[in-house]
Amino acid sequence: MKNQFYRRLHFVFAGLSAFAFGYWLYHFGTGWPSWINALLGVVGGILSYGLLTLLWPWLGKAWQWVPERFRLALLALGGSLVTVKMLGLSWPDYLYYPVAIVTTLLFTLLLWGVSAQGNKLGRGVAVLLPLLALAWGLNWALAEGNDPFPDLEQNASAKTQTALFLKDGVTKPNKHGRYVVKHFTYGSGNDQQREEYAANILYQTPTVDARRLLPEWKGKKKKWRERYWGFGVEAFPLNGRVYLPVGEGPFPLILIVHGNHSMLDYSDGGYAYLGELLASRGMIVVSVDENFINGHWSGDFMGKEMPTRAWLLLKHLEQWKQWTNDASHALYGKANMEQIMLMGHSRGGEAVSIAAAFNQLPYFPDDAREKFDFGFAIRGVVSIAPTDYRYHRQMDLKDVNYLSLQGSYDADETSFWGLRPYHRLRFDYSTNYFKAGVYIHRANHGQFNSSWGRSDFGGTFASLLNTHPIMSGEDQRLAALVFISAFAEAVFNNDLTYRSLFMTPQTAQDVWLPGGYYLGHYSSSKHLSIQDFEEDIDLSTGQAGIQLAAHRLAVWREETLASRDGGSIENNVLVAGWDYGDKVKPDSLATYTLSVPSSIINPVDTVTHLVLDVGHGRWSDLPNRSDDEADDNRFLDFRIEVEDQNRQSVSVLLSESVHSPHPVLRTRFTKLQRLDEERFDQEYEPQLETFILSTDLYQSTSGVAFNWQQLTQILLIFDQSPTGITLIDDIRLAVGF
Repeated sequence: MKNQFYRRLHFVFAGLSAFAFGYWLYHFGTGWPSWINALLGVVGGILSYGLLTLLWPWLGKAWQWVPERFRLALLALGGSLVTVKMLGLSWPDYLYYPVAIVTTLLFTLLLWGVSAQGNKLGRGVAVLLPLLALAWGLNWALAEGNDPFPDLEQNASAKTQTALFLKDGVTKPNKHGRYVVKHFTYGSGNDQQREEYAANILYQTPTVDARRLLPEWKGKKKKWRERYWGFGVEAFPLNGRVYLPVGEGPFPLILIVHGNHSMLDYSDGGYAYLGELLASRGMIVVSVDENFINGHWSGDFMGKEMPTRAWLLLKHLEQWKQWTNDASHALYGKANMEQIMLMGHSRGGEAVSIAAAFNQLPYFPDDAREKFDFGFAIRGVVSIAPTDYRYHRQMDLKDVNYLSLQGSYDADETSFWGLRPYHRLRFDYSTNYFKAGVYIHRANHGQFNSSWGRSDFGGTFASLLNTHPIMSGEDQRLAALVFISAFAEAVFNNDLTYRSLFMTPQTAQDVWLPGGYYLGHYSSSKHLSIQDFEEDIDLSTGQAGIQLAAHRLAVWREETLASRDGGSIENNVLVAGWDYGDKVKPDSLATYTLSVPSSIINPVDTVTHLVLDVGHGRWSDLPNRSDDEADDNRFLDFRIEVEDQNRQSVSVLLSESVHSPHPVLRTRFTKLQRLDEERFDQEYEPQLETFILSTDLYQSTSGVAFNWQQLTQILLIFDQSPTGITLIDDIRLAVGF
């Protein structure tokens, strides 16, 4: 009776296996008829079941051979290791389980060598081999890794222009100024974890009610956070760490806010290097404490706290407005409320853009019961390695100065998300604003904060990160000091010399900046756009009546620029590729033409520069080419010819800009190439940089002056290399900085 039951059970289970395989293959797109797929699946299911029924008894006998106590130990250990993995250990399965199995075998062998009796040589080998293997594994885990992409050659081609900021007499922006700096903290006094914001505050601030901003403050996040901090969402503190110039004032006011580090590892002290420098140069700097809404084992708000991060900054500005207008307060007249800058790192970098947008609104867009009445004179926004996707609304800023910094070795925010608000930002042509972005090769995420360190991931994944290629923390913060201080001077003092740094940041390396590559993005309200490739999907037409044409290009398309992991940078570019074979063929050059109607040029008085953004395309996008053929040290170059209504034409090479085009900048975030490909997809992210070509470079061979006000055509001629593919964006004319 029992045997009959088991035979029937096998029959039913084999049928279930056949059904499962058949159902799976029926929906599997092989290109064959679905019934054939299903039939193959049924056969495969039966064979699989039969094979396993033969295999399990053999494994069972082998398992019985293992001593019972050893079996129990293996089962207990295996259960523990699987539980740890299920609870969230971040190593991938293909790495974690082999390492766990090999480590178990090594420790078993080591234990046998220590405990067994008999042959001393065998026991010695059994002890020595596991120890050597374990030492090697530990050394690999603790090591920084290696650099699979050594430093690329710097292009030393001669330049015909001089960067303004390199002229004699210009003070390095990272040089400390003449002011003595006073340090103190202010706070609401209800923080039971941090004395600097409780008993040691110099000035007390009121609490603020953020319940409408952060309704997700509930459940275990509410319970454990309130137990730890001693306050809830209805009584958030206004805590700040102040760097104050000693003097009469009023001084420009800068708020800086950290990102989403662990709430138990306080982040606000990590920007002292910025506070000290900027305050010495005559600016009040406040590092704002928002640690209480950061991540914690009890839960992360997953970006739903982003409006609160932004709103808290504006509440701090309200407090400073009150102090600076109160004649009885020690801070009376200290802050210049007409000169305000917001600065943020990581999620804080997204928060400052949100704050700048909220600053102009009458109501909180997610709940109109929360009224806004801010209207502060925010002149500048700085986003350091920011996010731009945490808040479900997109911020479109207008008429504000903007800077974003991003490291190529940022393993946390692997793409230059700061370029998305950069491209959305719009200027009125009659104003005097600028926007800039700097891509810093070999900078990571954490070292912009002096306490976060070289590992952009914590916990067990940190041992897999390849940190060797990353620049030192000192160099990275030096770069941040140079760019942020220059930006502040340009914004608050309208210093065009410092503004010019962002037009050509690469030329400052080894002078103001550590050696390396600095890719600059720059545009201003003094730039008149000719073509930005955002208008439609018609390749033959551009904005405002421009006609587009290409000849002999192997690749010609417009596409939305993709991030490293396949996401969108939300910016359309021209992709132009050419392939002449072994050498350039002058009689059959590839070209791209923009025919410009006079109506576009009419607003322009005096053209000083032709400006465009250029970067590397992917070699594999060329027909019959692969990325393996690409030379990372190649420098894109091509000729730019312009023609006016009098048929006068002049040309210049892209490389005749102040700086040469950059090579391909590849990265390896982890020590394992497969892991890198899975988590980060590509070895590099296409990055454009701005090239500014002075109109002085365009000299007519006929001796007749070229008339830029009568520009009719811009011609890109790809005559400097036999093969290449380039990304081009935002061709424009400049009438000033």
